[in-house]
Amino acid sequence: MSERITDAELIRTAFKAMENAYVPYSGYKVGAALLTESGKVYTGCNIENASYTPTVCAERTAFFKAVSEGERSFTKIAVVGGKGGEVSTYFVPCGVCRQVMSEFCDDDFSVIIAKSETDYLLKTLNDLLPCRFSPQYLVDN
Repeated sequence: MSERITDAELIRTAFKAMENAYVPYSGYKVGAALLTESGKVYTGCNIENASYTPTVCAERTAFFKAVSEGERSFTKIAVVGGKGGEVSTYFVPCGVCRQVMSEFCDDDFSVIIAKSETDYLLKTLNDLLPCRFSPQYLVDN
């Protein structure tokens, strides 16, 4: 996929990623498609665990896959989710995922929250996580 990928294509990719979700406990499937500045797309799905704490969200899966491949610059992410894989509401990333996004993305990073390829909201990271804790707070001044 090229960096000229449309929002609809990115959303479609997130829906495809959602199919791989491993959710035997909640039944709530989530898919994410993360677009890098280099034009590559990394996907993620949520993966649950019986002890819950090791469970990882789709958004973090996509980010960690990308970072493990050397990517550090991101353009946007599309996120979809629903019980049994049926998407009927806008799915918003959890606080932990928003914090991971803030590690790698600026305030204007685009987050697409979608019900379908044509029914979606476009938010910025700052919309979803204002006054965020970022690496700048750890730098000695």
